[in-house]
Amino acid sequence: MTVRVVTDSTACVPADRLAELDVDVVPLRVQIGQRTAIDGVDVSSAEVARALRSKVAVSTSRPTPAEFAEKFRTVLDAGASHVVSVHLSSALSGTWESAVLAAQDFPHGVVRVVDSRSTAMGLGFAVIAAAERARDGGSAAEVQGEATATVDATRTLFYVDTLEHLRRGGRIGTAAALFGTTLSVKPLLQLVEGQIVPLEKVRTSSKALARLIELTVASAGSRQVDLAVHHVAALDRARDVERQLREQIPSVGESSVSELGPVIGAHLGPGVVGTVLVRR
Repeated sequence: MTVRVVTDSTACVPADRLAELDVDVVPLRVQIGQRTAIDGVDVSSAEVARALRSKVAVSTSRPTPAEFAEKFRTVLDAGASHVVSVHLSSALSGTWESAVLAAQDFPHGVVRVVDSRSTAMGLGFAVIAAAERARDGGSAAEVQGEATATVDATRTLFYVDTLEHLRRGGRIGTAAALFGTTLSVKPLLQLVEGQIVPLEKVRTSSKALARLIELTVASAGSRQVDLAVHHVAALDRARDVERQLREQIPSVGESSVSELGPVIGAHLGPGVVGTVLVRR
C-alpha cells in the first residue's frame, strides 16, 4: 500500500519540503481587479498587499471538484493505492467540499479527505505529519489519523490591523467585526473549530503583539512544540515575535517565519502577524 498526501495552496509548507515528502498541491485562485491568478504560481503576497492598500477589489475562489478529481486520478495512476487529502477549514472555504465531492468519483475509502479546521501552517503541520507517516509506510487510516491528531494539537492565534478585510470576505460575522471598529482597538483573534473568532481587544499594535507572544507561550506550557510565525507585509514584526517565542518557550523543535500566501493575505490584509503552535 502506497499512500500519497494532497493539500491545497494555503498550507504554507515550503516547496522543497513538499517535494521531499511527495505532497501534491491543488491551488486556489486570486482575482485582483480584472486579473485572475493562481495562488502561489503567478501572484505574490506583495501584489495582494499593494492592491488592498490601493482599494483594488481582491477576491479568492476555490478549486473545482473536477480539478481535485484530476489530481487524485493522476496520483493514483502514478502508483498510489490511496490518497489522503488535507485542506483548509471548511468553515472558511469551499475547498474541502470540492475535495469531498471529487472523492466520490473513486471507490469507497480510496480517497480520504481531512478538514484541518485551520489554514497556513495550522494546515501545513498536519500535512507534514501525514506525509511523514505515509513515507514511513503507514496505511491510509494511519495517515489520516496522523493528520487529525496534529490538527487536535494545534493552536492558531493572530493579530490584525483591521477586521475590514475579513468582514468584506465574509470570513468573520458582522457582530464579530464590530469587535474592532474603534480605531484605537487592535483585535487579537483565534481559530476555534475552523472559525475565526475574537479573542481580546488591545489598545495598541505593540501591546497586541506582546499579548500575542504571552498567549502563545502560555499555550506551549512545558511541552515541546513546533512553531510557525506568519505575516503579511510585516517581516520585521514577525521575526521579532519568533525570536521572543524561542527565548520564552522552554522546548521549541521546528520553528519558522513565513509570509502568508496571496489567498490568505487577501482576507487578512497587510500587517497581520500570527502564531501557529503544535504541541508534541
